[in-house]
Amino acid sequence: MNKNLRIVFMGTPDFAVESLKILVKSNYNIVGVITAPDKPAGRGQQINKSAVKVYAEKQAIPLLQPSNLKDEHFLSQLKKLNANLQIVVAFRMLPEAVWNMPVLGTFNLHASLLPQYRGAAPINWAIINGEKETGVTTFFLQHEIDTGNIILQEKVSISENETAGELHDKLMLLGAKLVLKTVQQIEHNSINPQPQNTNQSLKLAYKIFKPFCKIDWNKPINEIHNHIRGLSPYPTAFTFLKHKQSSKVISCKVFKSNLINEKHKLKTGTIVATKNELKIAVDEGFISILELQPEGKKRMNVTDFLNGTSINDIELQLN
Repeated sequence: MNKNLRIVFMGTPDFAVESLKILVKSNYNIVGVITAPDKPAGRGQQINKSAVKVYAEKQAIPLLQPSNLKDEHFLSQLKKLNANLQIVVAFRMLPEAVWNMPVLGTFNLHASLLPQYRGAAPINWAIINGEKETGVTTFFLQHEIDTGNIILQEKVSISENETAGELHDKLMLLGAKLVLKTVQQIEHNSINPQPQNTNQSLKLAYKIFKPFCKIDWNKPINEIHNHIRGLSPYPTAFTFLKHKQSSKVISCKVFKSNLINEKHKLKTGTIVATKNELKIAVDEGFISILELQPEGKKRMNVTDFLNGTSINDIELQLN
């Protein structure tokens, strides 16, 4: 075990587990894990443990689950762990009393090439904005969120049909390797942190709310396609379908699409369907729907949807 470092790891979702796992497998001394409190979830409101807690319990790592990071009792418990390095991956904003505690500092893994896409949803926004490249960054925490000195970065390309979920998994693995490399350099005192270059136009990664997820079929074809894949699988782009006979309107989530650049004279929003293809007419072509989930039903591929739907009875509600 690498005993020179005493590490406290902070994180909550699956994205953070890979980073914790690679440190454990590399025999680093994880003296404690900080994660979110258990919460009731689902229809049965059963108590749900965070992914990080599940892994930490299997490894018998001491756990703290504070609801208030400024609570004196929590700060006392954290201090007793006597960590000299803290690592944050997909957690929440820390008060200075926490991030300034260890002598070697606290570094964070962020899923973008900082200073671009500071904020809560960097993976989503990189795709929504049609970026061809993104990456991961480790940086030391300071007062303003996502603004600290950069330690290391790693780039990765984004393919034209890649979803946020697929990019998430790619960055999760890449980020874990970068966390390990960062710890190794800190251990050997070979880091050279650099201030973030803010002499450029910065794109931010705001938290995404449901109204934004509604598809605007009047937008350019590339923007619609990027919107769908940038929100897949969560929080998910959606549209409204209207049954012509009953006038009933239901919401429909759209998880995957392809764009088809093809000239046509159809009205925007016109549905064109065959036995196994569903296309929506938009400016400069069609959006081909590949996976969707009508309200009250499970997620399905387009063939299954068309087999169970009278396509001539539905239309898009654009407004």
